Amino acid sequence: MSQDARNALDALLAHKDPPIAHTGSFGCSTKWAEKSADRVAAIQKLDAKPVDVTPVSADSLKTLRSNPSKKYTLINFWATWCGACVDELPELEETFRMYSVRDIDYVLVSANQPDERDGVLRMLKHFHSTGRNFLFDSADTESMQKAFNPKWDSAVPYTVFLDPDGKILYEQLGSLDILKLRRTILAALPSDYSGFNQYWSSGL
Repeated sequence: MSQDARNALDALLAHKDPPIAHTGSFGCSTKWAEKSADRVAAIQKLDAKPVDVTPVSADSLKTLRSNPSKKYTLINFWATWCGACVDELPELEETFRMYSVRDIDYVLVSANQPDERDGVLRMLKHFHSTGRNFLFDSADTESMQKAFNPKWDSAVPYTVFLDPDGKILYEQLGSLDILKLRRTILAALPSDYSGFNQYWSSGL
């Protein structure tokens, strides 16, 4: 194992020139300045996506829970009148943007009343929610909740992260732990290097 950095520090402390002035390294090139243009282009592509909201029925929520997309899927139930929900919308959008190239599905479901669509859409546009956006098509909130998960009988926000088979990998009633969620996502996503997944699932 090379100790070029240590040798360089020892030399500098002794007021000498480092024995090796440059050590090449091999790895990810994201540190190079030219990569910033790619990042800006990716953000602009997401920003150009139109934002809309579609009514969702109880039957459709049952289907959503089974995860028919067969992708890793992040689902968040929220409402415009819920302060905790609104506070975490930017972090959820940022999380989706971070991992969207990994083929993740992102779904927001508003628990607002059907006639509050304009206010829901206005807020979604404000945060430029680029996933799939739904709104309960019924004022019977209890039935809508039970359609997705019979054990969910309380408030919003409610967040789940599903694997392609519909298994819940992350579930949080109330304000989410964004770092825990991101670690769960990184631990689950397919990787060519098993150590990557092991690290993120270790909790270190």
